[in-house]
Amino acid sequence: MTREEKSQVIETLTAELADAKTLYLTDIAGLDAATTSDLRRACFKAGIRLSVVKNTLLEKAMEASDRDFGELSQVLKGNTSLMFSETGNGPAKLIKDFRKKSDKPILKGAFIEESVYIGDDQIDTLVAIKSKEELIGEIISILQSPAKKVISGLQSGGGQLAGILKTLSER
Repeated sequence: MTREEKSQVIETLTAELADAKTLYLTDIAGLDAATTSDLRRACFKAGIRLSVVKNTLLEKAMEASDRDFGELSQVLKGNTSLMFSETGNGPAKLIKDFRKKSDKPILKGAFIEESVYIGDDQIDTLVAIKSKEELIGEIISILQSPAKKVISGLQSGGGQLAGILKTLSER
């Protein structure tokens, strides 16, 4: 790779890192071609973009970026593949599901909405993260619950009240 090609890759990676809401660093070394193809296909179906990068170029792109990636540069050893996603828990769910068939990919670290997670032991924590849409849905259902109870009480109470009034007027 020439210097110009390297600087072009760094610029591209820097732009991708600036736009990324969710970034997972994984190790997929040792996967055969068929398994790697299956992983790429699963990523495509889940809306996750998978790419393999050189650690030095990624580290330079992280340094050039305006974001603070914290300790993520320390996990850049061995083979590194990037998973870009719009949802915070999408890649974690995919990794956990894919491990039922294979022992890889191994999570090195993740950057989700300004939070940094280091190590493969964080996979269960990352799976439990809820997306913005899921949180909004939960809040709306929580807010609707008391209103539904009040309306239900008024409707059932209204029928009882009408019955009591009818009984009283007949007397």
